[in-house]
Amino acid sequence: MKIIRTKYLPPKNYDAINILGFLFVHPGVKLTKEIINHERIHTRQMLEMLILPFYLWYVIEWLIRLPMAGRAYMNLSFEREAYGNMNNLNYLSHRRPFAWIRYLKGK
Repeated sequence: MKIIRTKYLPPKNYDAINILGFLFVHPGVKLTKEIINHERIHTRQMLEMLILPFYLWYVIEWLIRLPMAGRAYMNLSFEREAYGNMNNLNYLSHRRPFAWIRYLKGK
């Protein structure tokens, strides 16, 4: 994963954003192993969905969850998988394909 430090991406409320496997990070953000693992989980999700469908699904699911009073982002299946496993640095070595599907059911 290529890491690019820039003040333009991600949006102000985020520390990092993964776009097509490139990790854009604000200059002052300390990248921990856990944050990198979180973003690597997203890269795996993208690749198994052949990239474009990943982004389409992400936006559609976000729109569906938007009425959840500001919690749409944290309730996305992709984010729930990534946040739920970012502290397990070995997660990707035993992760099953399409594991994010288990996280589709909303809270």
